[in-house]
Amino acid sequence: MAKSTTTEAIQKRKTPLPAKQAKRVTVASLEAALLKEFPDVDAESWDTTGIYVGEGAIPVTKVAVALDPTVPAILQAASCSAQVLVTHHPAYIEAPATFAPEVSCAISPGAAVYAAARNGVALMCFHTALDVSNKAQKALPAMLNLDYKGKVLQPIATSKRKGYGQICTVLKQDGKAVTLGQLGARCTSVFGRAPRIWGDFNAGVETVVTACGSASNIVEACIKANVQCLICGELKYHDALALSQAGVAVIELGHDLSELPLVAVLADSVAHAGISRDSILIVDQSSNWAYPEAIRL
Repeated sequence: MAKSTTTEAIQKRKTPLPAKQAKRVTVASLEAALLKEFPDVDAESWDTTGIYVGEGAIPVTKVAVALDPTVPAILQAASCSAQVLVTHHPAYIEAPATFAPEVSCAISPGAAVYAAARNGVALMCFHTALDVSNKAQKALPAMLNLDYKGKVLQPIATSKRKGYGQICTVLKQDGKAVTLGQLGARCTSVFGRAPRIWGDFNAGVETVVTACGSASNIVEACIKANVQCLICGELKYHDALALSQAGVAVIELGHDLSELPLVAVLADSVAHAGISRDSILIVDQSSNWAYPEAIRL
């Protein structure tokens, strides 16, 4: 299958980065640098931020970055001689009960931990602390050409500038408001897959809230803020139904598709921590699933 539009966009991302490694980086110093950008104090209380597996003193010359810390991603990182795999999603929420050399955490909850330890790959995860960060907030609005001024729908306790739900304005085209159908088509063009849309395709949309991943925690806030459309990774059926009936259109991109841009954010942060861009491997996880109509049989 050809690379997705999202993957190509990530790989073509142009950000001023150091041309070569300027200092000695260890697993511990890399974690410290990333925690400055995505501090654990910003994360949800149930979440764990930073190192899950690894020895702090190990020197780091190559880093792999991915959305999910799957066993295949860990093995790919190891095959490319990466000492660290940095991911958005965590290796686990609750400590695994078993650790075994399996191909999936569905078979043994600690399969990823086992694979990382066995192959000498440190696992470092930044989940909800990344979700609410200023860098992550800009990702979806920028890709969808939405006007985002830095205001969030639901700020976190530690900062009014960080939080969930980016309040954006949809710029008019030829003096006319963009319709929900046109906005959905824009999402298809950017991400390479048709989203699930709730609402009137002919209705004009001016105010949009974007949210990576699940947006169930901002449903009520969207209604109270008189938002016209929510663009997110996913919603539970009843939440999407309730929102659409309340006059808030919903565009569901797919949980992983909406968060793949955060992999580029992590890669940039790893580079700023002192790892040269040439030594950062982005693990392509954009083809985990597909629509049947997108495949020629």
